[in-house]
Amino acid sequence: MSDDQIRQLAARMKQSNVSFDQIDEYAQQNGIPPGEVAKLKARLQQLGLDQQLTNQSKKDSSAEDNEETDRQVSDSTDYWDQKLRRINSKEDYERALRRKKIFGTELFNNKNLTFEPNLRMPTPPNYRIAANDELLIDVYGYSEVQHQLKVSPDGYVRIPYVGPVYVNGLTMEEARVRITKQLSSIYGGIKTGNTFVQISLGSIRSIRVLLIGEVEQPGTYSLPSLATVANALYVSGGPSENGSFRSIQVIRNGQPVATFDLYDFLSHGDLTNNIVLQDQDIVKVNPYKTRVELMGEVKRPAIFEAKDGESLQQILDYAGGYTDRAYHEVIKAIRVTDRQREVMNVPADQVASFHLRSGDKYIIDSVVNRYTNRITISGAVYHPGDYALEDGMTIADLIKKADGVKEEAAMARGIIRRLQADYTPAMINFNVLDAINGRQNISLQREDSVVIYSKMDLRQLYQVTIGGEVNLPGRYLYADSMHLEDLILLAGGLRDAASLKHVEIARRIRNNSIDSVDSRMAIIQQFDVNADLSNNPGAAAFALQPFDEIVIRKAPSYVQQANIQIDGEVMFTGKYTINTKQERISDAVRRAGGLRPEAYPEGAVLLRKTFVNESDSAFLTNKLEVFYNKLQDSSDIERVRNVVQRKEQLLGINLDQILKNPGSKYDLLLEEGDILKVPKKLQTVQVFGEIYFPKKLRFDKNTDFRDYIRGAGGFTSQALKRRSYIVYANGEVKNTRKVLFFNSYPKVKPGAEIYVPTKKDRKGLSGPEAIGITSGLASVALIVITILDRIK
Repeated sequence: MSDDQIRQLAARMKQSNVSFDQIDEYAQQNGIPPGEVAKLKARLQQLGLDQQLTNQSKKDSSAEDNEETDRQVSDSTDYWDQKLRRINSKEDYERALRRKKIFGTELFNNKNLTFEPNLRMPTPPNYRIAANDELLIDVYGYSEVQHQLKVSPDGYVRIPYVGPVYVNGLTMEEARVRITKQLSSIYGGIKTGNTFVQISLGSIRSIRVLLIGEVEQPGTYSLPSLATVANALYVSGGPSENGSFRSIQVIRNGQPVATFDLYDFLSHGDLTNNIVLQDQDIVKVNPYKTRVELMGEVKRPAIFEAKDGESLQQILDYAGGYTDRAYHEVIKAIRVTDRQREVMNVPADQVASFHLRSGDKYIIDSVVNRYTNRITISGAVYHPGDYALEDGMTIADLIKKADGVKEEAAMARGIIRRLQADYTPAMINFNVLDAINGRQNISLQREDSVVIYSKMDLRQLYQVTIGGEVNLPGRYLYADSMHLEDLILLAGGLRDAASLKHVEIARRIRNNSIDSVDSRMAIIQQFDVNADLSNNPGAAAFALQPFDEIVIRKAPSYVQQANIQIDGEVMFTGKYTINTKQERISDAVRRAGGLRPEAYPEGAVLLRKTFVNESDSAFLTNKLEVFYNKLQDSSDIERVRNVVQRKEQLLGINLDQILKNPGSKYDLLLEEGDILKVPKKLQTVQVFGEIYFPKKLRFDKNTDFRDYIRGAGGFTSQALKRRSYIVYANGEVKNTRKVLFFNSYPKVKPGAEIYVPTKKDRKGLSGPEAIGITSGLASVALIVITILDRIK
């Protein structure tokens, strides 16, 4: 690719927001071979375009950093896309966008994540029984009985034969001890150890919990009695935009009993303070105190909440740490002070102790897209690519590391593309052979790109062309010492129709002389070839050259079979092969066994193929449009359309005369594709056009033209009688002639079609036209009178 093409490609990459580091992925999407990607990078660097792509990537990242953060913060993209599309207010949109970036909101918006309590788990030992809980009492051993009892609003369960037992506020173990003691009064085996009692919890009660503070949907919620703080937060939508994820209090009987920190769960999976709620508990989400935002090269860019005393290093830990491309030495910070904004630099050794302030933004940059010791070699070497620059390294050393030059390398000249101190490109040429032999030692520098060109790439692709009677005509790569027979073999050999004589070779004239008087445009040579493609002495001495064009012509006497079709009322219909170039219609009818008794030779037609281009086809279709409309028989319509589609023309023949006078002027010579159709005897005449009742009439030899018109209702007032005509069954057309003041109509034959055309509409003069003509005549009359007066 030329430098201009490289610049155009870089411009397209810049429009698509493709950075220099994304070239590998871009090349794969656009079908660029992997081996060419390194060359493309090298060319971009040599032209200084890699910096533009890197700067554009940083610019786009800075301008759209909120959008990029949004994509990485939450896996629930569909949720947020739908939510943001439903928002009409700009303020609400920005508020939702900010909440989306807060670390932890994905817990409450991800449809694949739920905090619903597990109602099938074993009852916790510290679970307190209350009204509406269901107890399952199982007595087994010498005595067996099961009870399924519900705790009454007063806190009792009524056990049959025992009476009410108070269990309100007891744990499951305490309830088991109390119920076992009561049952031992009627089941003696309990005291002796032969009967046992097991108590479990059946269906559980619902509790009412109040969520207040900075939650999305504050209010009172009915939850299962096994619900935890996380369950309550999930059903309420989680903390709001100003809600804290790290200071969530559970207030019971007016006193805080636990503080839940969601970051413990997100970072360490710790749910220690995710306590089970009780009836009338209050979950309070406090407002956040300190929030900071991490942007750039961290694994989870987002807005993070910090507790008192936490440092920037702990926030980096919540973000998963640096990415592989992160620049660690300095973190840029943007801080809002009491009066204005300020930019701060946080060195790597101060990250662990840097004090946070709410509203800070920390930007982790990426490392510079440069190499400290890279050099590149490309072109006609065995292992092109990037190599490490060593002290005192020369071109010969680099070529040796690339396993040497290829055989087709251009040894006279190579180039080094170099970036100068100010990163402007420079170019240094060298002799490749001298560099390899040590006669030209050029030391390499960082980011040098050495190009060894191939001879094949420095010339037009050498090809030869063969056409005519070969199996695979086309262009073929040229090879030294290629001969005519070699190229015929590459082209798949000769066709059956190929002539072995006068094979023509056309060669370009390469004359560099300016004052040449030679007017030739090509060198033409003709040779004969052998059928087995063995060497011909004349052709063998004439080796092919690049861009030669060879034509194998068709043998003069070679003729393929030509077929015709005979249909209709002959003895043997079907396809026939033309025997000689002098074969005529009469010969074909004779070969078909002659006509049947019911044949109508005067109605026979011959269809002959002809060339019809698009304009001719459109013209023919337009001419036949009226004819289509007047045809009543669908088979006739299809017949005419097939004639147009097959690009065939109907020839009017007189088969009766042909058979009576074989070889006469009426007996046409046959051509390939001819179709001869001989109909049955026809007994009708069709009338079309400006008559009152167009229809088919029975043929009668004693009935003339006017009689058929009268049989169809007569001429209409719009009939153009003198232009009437007849189309006979064989395609012959005869029109009406004028004899003195009378119309002489043509004779009617069986199968004829009578056409009566329409008069052209004559428009009368409009008012303005009559006035204009009158005024003109008056002006002419006035001029004439004036001239006559002057003559007198």
